[in-house]
Amino acid sequence: MSASTLFGTYARSGLEFDRGEGVWLVTGDGRRFLDCGSGIAVNSVGHSHPHLVAALTEQASKLWHTSNLHTPAGGEKLGQRLTEATFADKVFFTNSGAEAMEASIKAARRYHYDHGHPERFHILTFEGAFHGRTIATIAAGGQAKYLEGFGPKAPGFDQIPFTDIEAVKKAVGPQTAAICIEPVQGEGGIREIPVDFLRQLRKLCDDEGILLILDEIQTGVGRTGKLFAHEWAGITPDIMAIAKGIGGGFPLGACLATEAVASCMVPGTHGTTYGGNPLAMAVGNAVLDIILADGFLEGVQAKGLLLKQKLAALVDTHPKVVSDVRGKGLLLGLKCVVPVGEFVAKAREHGLLAVPAGDNVVRIIPPLTISEEEIDEALVRLDAAASAIEKTMSDEGATV
Repeated sequence: MSASTLFGTYARSGLEFDRGEGVWLVTGDGRRFLDCGSGIAVNSVGHSHPHLVAALTEQASKLWHTSNLHTPAGGEKLGQRLTEATFADKVFFTNSGAEAMEASIKAARRYHYDHGHPERFHILTFEGAFHGRTIATIAAGGQAKYLEGFGPKAPGFDQIPFTDIEAVKKAVGPQTAAICIEPVQGEGGIREIPVDFLRQLRKLCDDEGILLILDEIQTGVGRTGKLFAHEWAGITPDIMAIAKGIGGGFPLGACLATEAVASCMVPGTHGTTYGGNPLAMAVGNAVLDIILADGFLEGVQAKGLLLKQKLAALVDTHPKVVSDVRGKGLLLGLKCVVPVGEFVAKAREHGLLAVPAGDNVVRIIPPLTISEEEIDEALVRLDAAASAIEKTMSDEGATV
């Protein structure tokens, strides 16, 4: 096989999939894999969902692109549905989560600029965060491994120790525009932010006249059993970045904001060539048809609890391989004792796809449409993977 013509920026598995069916991915030679990664929390309603296929096919036969110089077909409808279901008054559509975060950062800074405080452009973020791969969003995340080799860190982002409210209070100053946080750190290792801490942040922002930005790119669109994860805390942000699940596999993101913030983003302050195109709007509306249907989110909660209980039993059975289960809804993680890459590879050998994260955690994030029977099958495969690792450990110990 000739050398790949693609950038070597990914440690790829070597698998190439030909088609998807619900929670299953199938290679060209017919091997089937239970997808507990969902394209990293993207395929919210599974692969090739007939409602999404129909919506995309119908729109593709009519119109693909017009640019944002004109009203995007389906855009007003999707925007209205998102604002009716959330805190937001306005929506800006993007192609990705990183772009949604860029729009959120710019909106927060512009808000203070328009209110006579151009010095307020710093955004407080948290250690272990991940907000994207652009120059600004790697600075927001603050992780050295993503910053290395790309020149000086973009100014205006200050990292705070994880869930340390006193450190946050000390860091807030006349330069602070906003606080940005993921309700659950996904890339950081499925680390839940305590409800009380989110409420304290909301109060601090109100008291200090600064904005609260929530990054719900991975946690949103039903992933935790609520439409958005911050609902569990009973708070609302001023700005929210979403992506991944809202497109169900089609590139789609959005920045949602209150009227007070959105009104500062006037013509010329921001833009996108493809964001909000008719294809994306058709798919986004189709995703919401499913997610917002009666009983769907309650079903996610029930399946999430079932899966978490079964993963806890896996921990009890294989303490030399995995030590803890964490997360909410169908955004779950297994803390590994062995290297996370080893566990992910062994699970793949047993026909299950999972996603590594920080803190030596493997993400178990299947499509929200997974059935109880498929959850049982996932545990069979995870158990087989853990058993295989234990056997290898035992064999190696015997030869020492």
